[in-house]
Amino acid sequence: LTDKDDLKKEKRVVCGYPISIFFIIVNEFCERFSYYGMRAVLVLYFKYFLQWDDDLATSIYHTFVALCYLTPILGAIVADSWLGKFKTIIYLSVVYAIGQVAMAVSAMHDITDSDRDGTPNNMTFHVVLSMVGLFLIALGTGGIKPCVAAFGGDQFDDHQERQRRTFFSVFYLCINGGSLLSTIITPILRGQTCGIYSQQKCYSLAFGVPAALMVVSLVVFIAGSGMYYKAKPEGNIMLSVCKCIGFAIKNRYRHRSKAYPKRKHWMDWAEEKYDRLLIAQIKMVLKVLFLYIPLPMFWTLFDQKGSRWTLQATTMDGNFGQLVIQPDQMQTFNPILILTLVPIMESVVYPLIKKCGFNFTPLKRMTVGMFLAALAFVCAGVVQLQIDKTLPIFPSTSESQLKLLNMGNNQLEVHLPNNFTVNLPPAQVKFLVLFLQIDDLTSKPEEGNNAIRFVNGLATNVNVSTAAVDFGIIEPLTSSNYSLLKNGKHTFNLKSGSQSCEYTIKFGFGSSYTIFIPSTFTFGPNCQESITEVEEIKPNSIHMALQIPQYFLITAGEVMFSVTGLEFSYSQAPSNMKAVLQAGWLLTNSVGNFIVLIVAEIAKFPKKWAEFFLFASLLVAVCVIFSIMAYFYTYIDPMEIEAQFSQEKDEDEEDEDEKDKMRKTEEQMVKRDSVKSNDSDNAFKLSKM
Repeated sequence: LTDKDDLKKEKRVVCGYPISIFFIIVNEFCERFSYYGMRAVLVLYFKYFLQWDDDLATSIYHTFVALCYLTPILGAIVADSWLGKFKTIIYLSVVYAIGQVAMAVSAMHDITDSDRDGTPNNMTFHVVLSMVGLFLIALGTGGIKPCVAAFGGDQFDDHQERQRRTFFSVFYLCINGGSLLSTIITPILRGQTCGIYSQQKCYSLAFGVPAALMVVSLVVFIAGSGMYYKAKPEGNIMLSVCKCIGFAIKNRYRHRSKAYPKRKHWMDWAEEKYDRLLIAQIKMVLKVLFLYIPLPMFWTLFDQKGSRWTLQATTMDGNFGQLVIQPDQMQTFNPILILTLVPIMESVVYPLIKKCGFNFTPLKRMTVGMFLAALAFVCAGVVQLQIDKTLPIFPSTSESQLKLLNMGNNQLEVHLPNNFTVNLPPAQVKFLVLFLQIDDLTSKPEEGNNAIRFVNGLATNVNVSTAAVDFGIIEPLTSSNYSLLKNGKHTFNLKSGSQSCEYTIKFGFGSSYTIFIPSTFTFGPNCQESITEVEEIKPNSIHMALQIPQYFLITAGEVMFSVTGLEFSYSQAPSNMKAVLQAGWLLTNSVGNFIVLIVAEIAKFPKKWAEFFLFASLLVAVCVIFSIMAYFYTYIDPMEIEAQFSQEKDEDEEDEDEKDKMRKTEEQMVKRDSVKSNDSDNAFKLSKM
């Protein structure tokens, strides 16, 4: 038995499975909950806590996601060439947990809220701490990504192939289960209010729970330390591939003169130093990587479901009857649909297409997946057009809004400059856009809240309060400041001296009201009837359910593109080059997120629907290019090619053996002749003597 076999023989087994894998599965569930939970609320944290605009929030979000898909390459190299998988997971999980804790601390507004008004006074502290936290998280989650699944696979013996397959199925289920639960729970936590001096949206709790789960993940993984089989680092194939490609390029440059004969492929210039089989394997990988060139555009669209689509949901109505959906909870449709569509595609759709006689190759599936993603963004653009129709028209940068309020009992005729006349009914408000400077709302209330203020038309002071907000004492013929209230039914208490009145109103999402207490108002059982509500900004009327079609299309596209793409890549790559293709695949995701960053910062479309249609058009164009590339692609069997090279190598070795035998035979014959010659000389000498 080898050392590896000895180590594995000693491990404990439960129901035919190594007990160590249960620690790995729990670790993966907690880690995925931590990552997706934090990511679900991240773009809203940028927009509402750090007070960034939509474009900056989107740019930083996608920069973070891009880093998360770049660092796995670094993690794989460190694990395979230096530390090994176990130590890499431990060390980077500690970095990961520190990053999550930093994010939770950065979201505590009370730390720098010196005037205790609910807004941090030193925003630089929160921005710097959150950026450090995100960098550590990207380094941690990316670094352990290629290690955990492979480390779990190492725990099985060669004869446990069935158990290994089951492990990977459960492992994938844990990834989606953690994603699903976290995208449901963390938005609920974010919607709570917390704080020491003032109650604000609880982003610290929304980040704190994922941080706690990451600590649990690390503790669980360490707890199983004594039960793991820990393979020693054996070198990383990616380094060998890079060195071979680098030598081929360098050697080709040295022999660029026409005096040297051309070779069939530029990688053949590495034959002077590297094995022909390795060169052939790299050629196969490069052929697949060439097909990867158009793929980043798919990820450009796909990952915007966590940024642009979430921001779109903030301007929509999330009331589903008894259930109120938060904007960031719409992302839960993705893991739900994945768990539903993957078995349906594999067991129903693909077999049905095959029965119809259509050769639905992997590259054709990927093309259809890209097209579905483009359709999803067309749907998003159409939804945005409907949202824009409901948005109020606010003054431009050179204009202001003037509100005229008639607090009397008779209609008024108001004469304004430039012979402009307005008829103003009693207890009514008129809105005009003029070149004036008046402090008022210039945008819809954020996070689906409702901006409410009261105007007191009485001759006495009125104290207005509700369970959530205290408007304070409103003096005669003045108004209160705007206060933000959640959607739903609210009861206001109006008091003046010993008299009181209860006034109830139901709000939607994102509206603004001025509630007018007229001069004719009297306290009593019917006091509510004389109060007038003036709707300044209409509530969100486009329902979040309209986002479901775009989530369905993007998820169907993901199933056909991502799952099939990995399957195709693995089938077309040599057995020892899987890691190289995995790195290339993750790199396409990273590049796709950088494309979003470039478009968000450079294009800056005034209308979001135009940006959605632009991305859809770009993906359709890329889809056409990819379909042409796929048409000319020839499928190969890497095992057959490797077998041919192995056979040639064996034949070469046999030839070398024959040549060695012949050389040895010749040497022996020469030696015999030399001995005979020496004997003859000796006999001649003796006879002469």
